[in-house]
Amino acid sequence: MIAGSGLRTILSTVLTAALCAACASESRIPDVTHDGLERVEDSRAARAWVKPDVDFSQYTQIGLLDCTVAFRRNWRMNHRDVRTRDMERIKTDLADEFRTVFTQELEKNGYPVVDAHGDDVLLIRPEIIDLDVAAPQTSSGGRSDSFTASPGKMTLVIELFDSVSNEILARAIDRRIARNVGNIRWTTSGTNREAARKILRRWANMLVAELNEIHGKPSG
Repeated sequence: MIAGSGLRTILSTVLTAALCAACASESRIPDVTHDGLERVEDSRAARAWVKPDVDFSQYTQIGLLDCTVAFRRNWRMNHRDVRTRDMERIKTDLADEFRTVFTQELEKNGYPVVDAHGDDVLLIRPEIIDLDVAAPQTSSGGRSDSFTASPGKMTLVIELFDSVSNEILARAIDRRIARNVGNIRWTTSGTNREAARKILRRWANMLVAELNEIHGKPSG
């Protein structure tokens, strides 16, 4: 696993809060961020900023930092039966799923995920925020399954760095809602995991599509 290399700093928390608040209003979304990233029009993600004049084609391998996970504010107030250990388990499981899905999609498309720094390694730091699980499985005993119109929703904040200099190169924000087939579905821990995987795979494929475009590869 690649060390944090000083990336997990107070700056990250401030940036995440500021940028996600900006998503609420188009007029508040900055064209140029304080760290020199310029807004990208027509991005695959809902919001994206890139450092100008960066040659991304030099990056052929990926360094993947652990994904941090944060629930929607006051989420627990609507789920009184959820214990702290349940929330920690959900966060850990989702972070593990993120690594598994992204590693699978990147490597099968020719982008090795490596545990190293180098001139050809693009370092990715992911954060899932505003996680809203509609019907979480708890450890309190008894059944916690329920009927829901959607298993949940979450937002991805992803930042790309040069793995040698730690210079930030790009940032993107994208929010997804898990959709059930039909109007109502019996929601279990299994369907929650299935819904999360679908969202994660979509995000991974968006990243792969961007990398393929940069390297002149056809997208599958």
